[in-house]
Amino acid sequence: MGDLVTYRALPTNSVDYIDPFLFLNHHGPQVYKPNNYGLPFGPHPHRGFETLTFILDGDIMHQDTGGGKDVIEAGGVQWMTAGSGLIHAEVSSDKFKKEGGPLEILQLWFNLPAKHKMAKPNYIGLQQDAIPSVEENNGKVKVNVISGNWRETKGPIPSVSDIHMASIELKAGGRFTTTIAADRNIFFYVVRGFVNVNGERAEKLNLVEFANEGEELTVEALEDSYILLGHAQPFNEPVVSHGPFVMNTEEEIHQAFRDYQQGKMGVWE
Repeated sequence: MGDLVTYRALPTNSVDYIDPFLFLNHHGPQVYKPNNYGLPFGPHPHRGFETLTFILDGDIMHQDTGGGKDVIEAGGVQWMTAGSGLIHAEVSSDKFKKEGGPLEILQLWFNLPAKHKMAKPNYIGLQQDAIPSVEENNGKVKVNVISGNWRETKGPIPSVSDIHMASIELKAGGRFTTTIAADRNIFFYVVRGFVNVNGERAEKLNLVEFANEGEELTVEALEDSYILLGHAQPFNEPVVSHGPFVMNTEEEIHQAFRDYQQGKMGVWE
């Protein structure tokens, strides 16, 4: 994407989606020179799903037709519920474009169930210090809780679909065990490093797919690692997507395009 290096972990040739987790783009890691053009994601529409963006390095300047606007820096996250539809842009701040520096950003898309697809759009941006963290294994494991719960710690972002999400930093030798109900689908992506997951090895830039056969998940870092871990009840609904819209039927996709063209998702100023 221009000079942006991107790895797509979902969908792939072997996995369309892990209901309700639809899509993951991993941008970077890379270093931008001073006086760069930054991120290329100018104004574009969305309807029918949610996005969660992790800023590991660099920053994102967000703006949308629902009134959301801010700059989130390294360590922060952005959660946007597109719902009935909006237009948004995700670009680099003027400071980053002028000074350059390291950049690594991941964006994950969650489906919305049919009953929430036309919900009012919403945006939440959190800097790193607003995200609660839990340390385990004598500080070798740090869990950043974004939505849902981790042990007794509740994430700051409410999920209408009961999606639990965390980013987890592990030092070499760090280990944790957690329990996830067998009927919930697991999202597990290795951003950096090399880990053992229930006896199987997984390295960076790999998505791990699970069978719904047990409840215990044990992870051990073979080197310093960073993972995304989430889980959710599958919706078991039809998924019809076209570009920036994710709905349940082809007609709903056509209607989304008509609504966008008629300005019903807002008008970009």
